[in-house]
Parts: sequence; C-alpha cells; structure tokens
Amino acid sequence: MYELKTKETDNSVIEFIESVDHPKKREDGYRLLDLFTETTGYEAKLWGPSIIGFGSYHYKYATGHEGDAPLVGFSPRKAKISLYLAQGEPERENVLQRLGKHKTGKACVYVNKLDDVDLDVLKEMIRQSVDYLKKLYPERS
Repeated sequence: MYELKTKETDNSVIEFIESVDHPKKREDGYRLLDLFTETTGYEAKLWGPSIIGFGSYHYKYATGHEGDAPLVGFSPRKAKISLYLAQGEPERENVLQRLGKHKTGKACVYVNKLDDVDLDVLKEMIRQSVDYLKKLYPERS
C-alpha cells in the first residue's frame, strides 16, 4: 500500500528554519511563520522534512487514496519559497492576480522573496484556503 511521505512530525520548526542556508530565505521563513500563525490561529508543525504546515484535514479521494495534510503551509526552499494553498478554491485565480510576482504549479504558489508579493493578499489567500478546506473536509481541522 502507498505510504504518504509528508506526515506531521515532532521535529522543530525553528531548527528547520535555522537550517536554511540563504539569510534572506531564512528571514522570509520567520516572517511567513509569523504571518501564517497569526492568520490561521494554528501552531506551526513540520510536515515531512521541509513543509511548515498549519492545521490539518483528512482527505479521501474517489480512488480510495486517503491521508492527512496541512490546511495551509510553506517551505523556504533553496530555489523559491513554496506556498501550499488550497487548489480548487473558487477565488484562487482572481486573488492570485493581485498577489504580485509569483509562479504556480499544480498545488503550489512559488515566490522568490516576500518583498515580491502583497502580504495582505497572501493573508486573504490563507484565510480562503483554510475556510475552503474546512468546508470540503468538515470532520477535522
């Protein structure tokens, strides 16, 4: 059976941020930690080796695949900062247009540095993602 690689761990979020080599990425990591904590009201947890997540939900797909994931999160990676926000959220594309300089993947929004984005718009996206996922998966948050 398939085993999820990204699980909530007891590893230290602060130690992970401190391990980020690039000083600006490390500084942005701390800024994001504060922003996500303040916006969600959830304590930061390390998911897998490198995702800082907030809250959690249990999903189950029609295929039978199921698991747990953070409601929202981020990772200050070497190349770009990955922002984990709900895909499928109805306002996502409209709000992304106001975010600032970014790229998107299937599930992530990528930014080079926080100075490139509007933090109020990011907070709006975080709140929308949390609300959307709590409605979609109401049994746990």
